[in-house]
Parts: sequence; C-alpha cells; structure tokens
Amino acid sequence: MPDAQRFRIGITQWRATRDRAANLDIACDLVRRCAADGADLVLLPENGLHLGTNVEMREAALRTDSAELQRLAGIARETKTPVLLGGFKHLGDDGVIRNSAVLYDGEGALVAQYDKIHLFDARINGQSFEASSVEQGGTCPLIVEIAGVKIGVTICYDVRFPELYRQLALAGAEIILVPAAFTQTTGEAHWEALLRARAIENECYIVSSTTVRGDDGTDAFETYGHGLVVEPWGKVIVDLGIASPTCQVVELDLGLVASARDKLPVLHHVRPDAYGTPAVVTLAPYRMEEATL
Repeated sequence: MPDAQRFRIGITQWRATRDRAANLDIACDLVRRCAADGADLVLLPENGLHLGTNVEMREAALRTDSAELQRLAGIARETKTPVLLGGFKHLGDDGVIRNSAVLYDGEGALVAQYDKIHLFDARINGQSFEASSVEQGGTCPLIVEIAGVKIGVTICYDVRFPELYRQLALAGAEIILVPAAFTQTTGEAHWEALLRARAIENECYIVSSTTVRGDDGTDAFETYGHGLVVEPWGKVIVDLGIASPTCQVVELDLGLVASARDKLPVLHHVRPDAYGTPAVVTLAPYRMEEATL
C-alpha cells in the first residue's frame, strides 16, 4: 500500500494492432511486470486492446462482461493490483458505443468508469478521424481515490481542453492520467507541450500510457508513443520513447504537489466568475508610410 506521500504507478506502452488476443496477452504481461515491481496502480493505454479503423473498432466494441475484460479483471485479482484500461470501444447496455476507461480494483471488481468527453473529430495529413461517427461522448469527469490519493482520469484528446484538468485539480486531484493513442503527426508537434502545460497549470503529476506505431506500414493510423510522467513543476521525469512493449513503475512524491501548490497557489487564485464578455476594441486602418510628423 502507498503511504501518504508516495504512490507507485506503472505506465505501459506497446504497438496495438487489430489482433485483440495478442494485444491482451501484452497487456496482461505488462500488468504482471508492474505488479511484481510494486505498482499501486497499472495504467494501460487507450485503444491498447484493439487499434483499427473507425469501422473496425466499432464492430469490435466490447461489453464490460466480455471475455477480454474479464481476463483483465482476473489479472488485477491475480496480482492484487488495481488496473485501469485507458480506453476501449465500449458497447453499453443501452446499445450506445462510448470510449470508456474502466478501473478494476485489486480483487478484480469493476469499480469505476469514465466515458471520454471530448471526441476526436479531426483531419490530419489527409486522414479523417471522425470519432463522433463511432461513439458518443461522456459528460461526467472522474476522480478515483486509491489509498488516500486522488487521481483524475482523462483520455487522449481530452488533454487539449484545460478546463477539464482545472476542474479535476480544483476537486483535489494530485495525479491526472492521460492514457492515449495520440497520432504521430500531432504527437511530434504537441504531445509533450500539452502534458507539461497541464502539469504546470494544475501543479500536479500528469501520467500517460500510450500506443506506438509499427514499422511495417500496416497500422490503421500511426501513433506516437512517448508515454510520459511529468512532475508538478513541469519537468518530464519519464519518457518511454518508442519502445514496445515496455513498462516502468514510477514512484511519485506527492509532497511535490503540496510544495508546488504552496509556493504558487494558482488553484486558490482561480476566478471563474470574474471573467465577463471580452471587450473588443477596433482600430482604424493605419499605414506607417502614410504617417506624417
């Protein structure tokens, strides 16, 4: 069990393919490895169990009572370690598909679910990612508490919406998870900057597990990898690069969260009700060469 100031989190990374059985074997192996190294929680990436096209992932959507998820629950129970699957196409009892992160406790019980709020509808390098054509967005942020440590749960594209992270931090989150299948192009440009910004703004740990591209050109889309851990002052303390499959257990010093928030009490200075409608001032056209003295 973690103490009040320390939390050991296992981050994982692998190349996810259309082969769900192979992906699941990797996930279970990495959970065992992290558990053996003393992890208090193991984080698996978004789409780690299946990465394909929108149509393929929709057709492969899982119910929470599926054999695949029951196997993950069994690994959590076997290792006595909480496991968070960071996002999968989840077919609900209402027939709606959502991108859900699910948490199993050390007894294998499903204890929490977060439905991704922000859906990735974007066009990158000529490829269209229309997540809203596959799934429905969630509406409720989530914080889970493990041995007194408050942990916010987000998924991938959520990281571009700082208001969600601020809400989690104001609600007491000391660690915020960002499991992801970030595209190669946007990852190269923005990934580290976004995670560091969310850590700095909210003076908390930002922790990510990720999928990573292969080198044979068969991926439905290339993902960036670089599972990161960022500490509350914005320093990257772990970067998994493009290794696959790999994992690392990282001990987080929660005293750094308290220290950062004491030195620079940003969360106490938030004034959401102070912002009115922006004033807009329009200047007349002005050209320097026409100016006269």
